[in-house]
Amino acid sequence: MDNKRITQVRIFDTEDEMGRAAAAEAAQVLQAAIQQNGRASLIAATGASQFCFLEALTHEEVDWPKVAMFHLDEYLGVPASHPASFRRYLKERFASKVPLGSVHYIDADSGEPEEVCRSLGQAIRRHTVDVAFVGIGENGHLAFNDPPADFEADGPYVVVALDKACRRQQVGEGWFAAVEDVPKRAVSVTVREILRANVVLCVCPHKRKARAVRDTLEGPVSPEVPASILRTHRDCRFFLDRASASELRRVP
Repeated sequence: MDNKRITQVRIFDTEDEMGRAAAAEAAQVLQAAIQQNGRASLIAATGASQFCFLEALTHEEVDWPKVAMFHLDEYLGVPASHPASFRRYLKERFASKVPLGSVHYIDADSGEPEEVCRSLGQAIRRHTVDVAFVGIGENGHLAFNDPPADFEADGPYVVVALDKACRRQQVGEGWFAAVEDVPKRAVSVTVREILRANVVLCVCPHKRKARAVRDTLEGPVSPEVPASILRTHRDCRFFLDRASASELRRVP
């Protein structure tokens, strides 16, 4: 078994440049999987950090009808019509712009959350996830796995509690008017499921992420900084802009 790990860190002058480069890399991974296996699967992240990346990805040449998309995380108690809904985000910014073969949203209002997790888990396990798109939260979270994250949680999807720092970030990005409006629970892909992806693309611009980026890349691998676990992945590629990389002590 080849245990070699590849951790790439690329820093760009602007968020637009970063987004275009990450999109080109994502398209290359997807097309390679399609050529080898006849299909490809991805996990898609949301949030303000993914705006430029997803916009650029919609313009890439990919055989989209052969691609299955899975959804990274979603609030409990937020309908798909809500401006903060990540289902709405992905539909408007990605799934409505490319002809995906299949789309698997976290429909958190369709039944009991645990049943939603089981159903999605069964679906994703029928696929090999070729690439997972993720970001890094201001508190170091990975998906909605807030610190201290459960690195051992099995099963592809779980119900998680959102800490106050995570909920403040959602207000800071403009999704909600006040912390009290942000749901306290969500459905999230587990850390172990992200690590099962063949490739992880971590797209993380913006100055407010600088400390979390530093702790992710230069601190200990710890549940207190959930995204730090990405350094143990066999092929994780970080895409940063100058602002998010500004606190790194060792600039690649």
